Amino acid sequence: MSRTTILAQLAFVSALAACEQASAPTTDQEGPNAMNPLMTRSDLPFQAPPFDKIKDTDFRPAIEEGMRRQLEEVRTIAMDPDAPTFTNTIEALELSGRDLNRATAIFYNLTSSATNDTLQSVKAALAPKLAAHADAIALDPSLFVRIKALHDDQAALGLDPVQGRLLDRYYTRFVRAGALLDDPGKERMKKLNEEEADLVTKFQDNILKERAAMAIVVNDPRELEGMGSEAIEAAAASAEAKGHKGAWLIDLRNTTTQPALSELKDRALRERIMQASLTRNGRGNEYDNKDIITRLAQLRAEKAHLLGFPTWAHYVMNDQMAKSPDRALKLMADMAPAAAANAKKEAAELQAIVDQQKGGFEVASWDWDFYAEQVRKARYDLDEAAVKPYLDFENVLQNGVFFAANKLYGLTFRERHDLPVYHPDVRVFDIIDTNGAAIGLFYGDYYARDNKNGGAWMSSFVDQSTLLDQHPVITQNCNYVKPAEGQPCLLSWDDVTTLFHEFGHALHGMLSEQKYPKFSGTATSTDFVEFPSQVNENWALVPEVFNNYAKHWKTGEAMPADLAGKLRRASKFNQGYATTEYLAAALLDLEWHSLPFDAPRVSDVDGFEKTALHKYGLDLPQVPPRYRSCYFSHCWTDYAANYYAYLWSEVMDADAFAWFNENGGMTRANGDHFRATVLSRGGSMDEGEMYRAFRGRDARVEPLLVKRGLR
Repeated sequence: MSRTTILAQLAFVSALAACEQASAPTTDQEGPNAMNPLMTRSDLPFQAPPFDKIKDTDFRPAIEEGMRRQLEEVRTIAMDPDAPTFTNTIEALELSGRDLNRATAIFYNLTSSATNDTLQSVKAALAPKLAAHADAIALDPSLFVRIKALHDDQAALGLDPVQGRLLDRYYTRFVRAGALLDDPGKERMKKLNEEEADLVTKFQDNILKERAAMAIVVNDPRELEGMGSEAIEAAAASAEAKGHKGAWLIDLRNTTTQPALSELKDRALRERIMQASLTRNGRGNEYDNKDIITRLAQLRAEKAHLLGFPTWAHYVMNDQMAKSPDRALKLMADMAPAAAANAKKEAAELQAIVDQQKGGFEVASWDWDFYAEQVRKARYDLDEAAVKPYLDFENVLQNGVFFAANKLYGLTFRERHDLPVYHPDVRVFDIIDTNGAAIGLFYGDYYARDNKNGGAWMSSFVDQSTLLDQHPVITQNCNYVKPAEGQPCLLSWDDVTTLFHEFGHALHGMLSEQKYPKFSGTATSTDFVEFPSQVNENWALVPEVFNNYAKHWKTGEAMPADLAGKLRRASKFNQGYATTEYLAAALLDLEWHSLPFDAPRVSDVDGFEKTALHKYGLDLPQVPPRYRSCYFSHCWTDYAANYYAYLWSEVMDADAFAWFNENGGMTRANGDHFRATVLSRGGSMDEGEMYRAFRGRDARVEPLLVKRGLR
């Protein structure tokens, strides 16, 4: 997912990003917080969170106290009688807020991975307070005077390139937060930020609750014909756990299209699943998000207007690689006609099969995956049900994901069982570098739960920083269906690529070698941060890696060469659908955030969607957007006006993978070069310069067009 770090959800981070890391020890431990484990630096290895000591009731007082302490620290910096220097102002800000960040890093990971009513209540109560706290810092005129004085005199300071970039980033972040506004403008910005924080929190809470409420209960086992036995057992276990003993429960995934649709023969059940997925959070019930998102679009347009930008999309992209919505729009709009044309051809192929079988109906969105599987079988003789037994999760993780990281970067991962975790399913590994020394910890949380956000993401409990003497403590979350006792967790091919993708983000955090926390790991522009993760996806199909993990879960036999060959040949299959559903969502995100300040509030969300998709020729009824507006978390939380970033980064990914192939493929020398020029650098240099340092030139789009079957 995305800028995947959970802390990116905080208005504090987006407004200031001054304190993104966990903290060093504090000495003020008197009063009610003296026994709060969140208020002291953990003495566990690498400052791992002491989950065995943390209670839900610890978070609110710890975060409120952390805010109070940081305001004291920042006020001391702002009121320093000495002239501003890089050390007493910029580095001092990097050192501030450590108590607050320790608590919020753990808190926001838990509200995403293992939440409950108490944590959700605390989250709702704290959201406007954290937004106000961010504004209290970012809009402090005394503090900004010091930053501006340094920025204006930067040439005379003798800073090295990283220090210069850090100063520039601070100045830019403060300006973008509203530091140059007049007093009425600042007050209005504060009100808008508090309202936005409150609305985003409600939106996320509604997503979580509605997805659980819309799970499909199946009472007749005949409706499950076509579903694999392992999946049926898992559905039965899920149903029993949620009070539906004797039934089967099909939980919804984050995306519009649901995995079960490719297997189920019962068309009525497929339609039930798709309709439940499509109508989430827009049904007029207590979890409806329509009013929330239309107001979010409106207030973001006003914030952009206050800051001198025509739209929120202009504001966001001005600080990204794209620089303007026009460049992102051109990339997507240029691909849309070819993607839609391919999707229509694919739809015709599916319809031909339906007609041949005398189905008597027109292919709908809930039919696509089911009949696409039949086309795949006919064209490539590839049956996903035949592939899955060779994609056992544990094998893919250990002998695929970890194996590739060892081949490229010399890393190994040693599981440990002595550290407390927040849920029994969570696993912890030492990250061991080439010299045999552990350099941090990796937490893996792989199974779906009702109290866990959908999708997949990477985050961190502690980010690497030599200034703070911190090593990385990285997390990876997926939402695979937990198998019944004694059964394997068999993955689809999409699941495999997701695992490699999120681990690419994890590597970005693990291999960071930065002094300043502001530049650690994934702290890059959003349209660059997906680049390392998408590069990592490529290794899933490289024979050296694939042959090491693609083994039958029961017999241990390698996937037959002819089946593996079919899987590779089918890699471009259904790309019309995949590209169209992605572009539809990305362009929806851009349309919502391209509304000007003086535009009336959208009154018809469905009509807005329909018009936007028609505008780009993507209003195909059989191919719904990857996310519709009311459950489009990227659009309304951490990737607002930034969902184009996946495609932007994929241009670099395809071009970079071509470089690997041109230079010998998966070698330690190539891995070390990528580590030195990209993974270790975090956000410490301009992203375009970083790519050129790796590749020797700017990225070219041609490899992506070939990869997606558009050329």
